[in-house]
Amino acid sequence: MARPFRAPGLTAAQQYRILRSANPFGGTGKLHPGALTWTYRGRPSVVGRLYTLELQYQQGEFPDVVVCNPDLSILANGKDLPHVYEQDPPRLCLFLPWTDEWTPQRTLVDTVMPWSVLWLYYFEVWLRSGEWTGGGMHPNGRAPRMSRESSRRNY
Repeated sequence: MARPFRAPGLTAAQQYRILRSANPFGGTGKLHPGALTWTYRGRPSVVGRLYTLELQYQQGEFPDVVVCNPDLSILANGKDLPHVYEQDPPRLCLFLPWTDEWTPQRTLVDTVMPWSVLWLYYFEVWLRSGEWTGGGMHPNGRAPRMSRESSRRNY
């Protein structure tokens, strides 16, 4: 059976250009061959903390977001963080890789960045209530770092 046609994804350089020109989150970053890193700040609500996040994107892989500051583990008083792929550094679970919620055709600034700030909102609710109300799921508790193709094969 033939695979359906999918338009080529945006390159790291194209994503970087969008981050530099049309980005309501601001921030700074670096472009690497086929990859980028972008540091930005987000506040999940008017009374929420201000967080510093780092977005890492390698072409052919899913983007990752880690919270650099403040230290989420300290805020959680040593409890395991909810809804992350890794505890240290906290690699946020923002979408289900095998569902096409995020694809390389979509801009990081319109998807992953706002999703990360929304994740922070649910994290702050969790800090107060002890319950993760942001929904989502994790296969086997944590999902490994994986490329788009390997995620379809493994799940």
